[in-house]
Formats: sequence, structure tokens, C-alpha cells
Amino acid sequence: MTEILNDPLINDFITSFASGDINWVTGFVWLLVATAFSIAGGVIGGIILAGKDLGYELAAILGGFFGPAGAIPATILWLLMMGILTN
Repeated sequence: MTEILNDPLINDFITSFASGDINWVTGFVWLLVATAFSIAGGVIGGIILAGKDLGYELAAILGGFFGPAGAIPATILWLLMMGILTN
């Protein structure tokens, strides 16, 4: 385990991620985090809104698919505004 933490690439990633520095790698990690939270939010929202009408499982599946539809473009726009692609 200590070999992984002593790796210069991993150490640089952890340092830049903890300090809030946005580069290509940390931007991709933030995109993955935003996608995971939007899927979870879509599942919960689908169950709450349409669980009784469609059935809870179908509502969760559809919510999981449609949840990231707004979050992924918003996250990419946020990364553009923060300057990850303009450097």
C-alpha cells in the first residue's frame, strides 16, 4: 500500500485534488463523481415521482438513465468555465 502512495503520479494527483487544482485528471474525476451523484439522484427522483405509476424498479431504471442527462453537460460546462480546457 505504501508503494502506491509513494508513486509520484499518485502523490501529485492527491495533492492537486486536495488543493482544488483543476487539471485534466482531476477534471475527469470530478466528472465521474458528478455522474455518480446524478445517477443516484435520478434513481431517487424517479422512485419518488413515478414509483406508483410505473413500478418502482422501472422508475428507478428510467431515473438512473435520465438523471445524468442534465448533470453531465452542466459539469462539462463548469469545467470549461473553470479553465480546464482553455489552458
